[in-house]
Amino acid sequence: MVVIRLARGGAKKRPFYNIVVADSRERRDGRFIERVGFYNPMAAGGEQPLRVALDRVTYWKGVGAQLSPTVKRLVVDAAKAQTAPAAPAA
Repeated sequence: MVVIRLARGGAKKRPFYNIVVADSRERRDGRFIERVGFYNPMAAGGEQPLRVALDRVTYWKGVGAQLSPTVKRLVVDAAKAQTAPAAPAA
């Protein structure tokens, strides 16, 4: 089965996660098919904490890929952020 899940990177106590499409039999940080985004829980200042290619996630879901619970939550957050109206320019 193909699954969309997090692959951990970064340093000790400084996690960084890639959102990847992978075969479920592969290791967590092992070989993957495609990288569709990232999640940086330690983002500070002007760093971007989350980026997801929603069109690619939609494609993979359409061909049968399953989302892990955490990735499902992150995709919903990314969709909300993308559809939210931009702040008015002052």
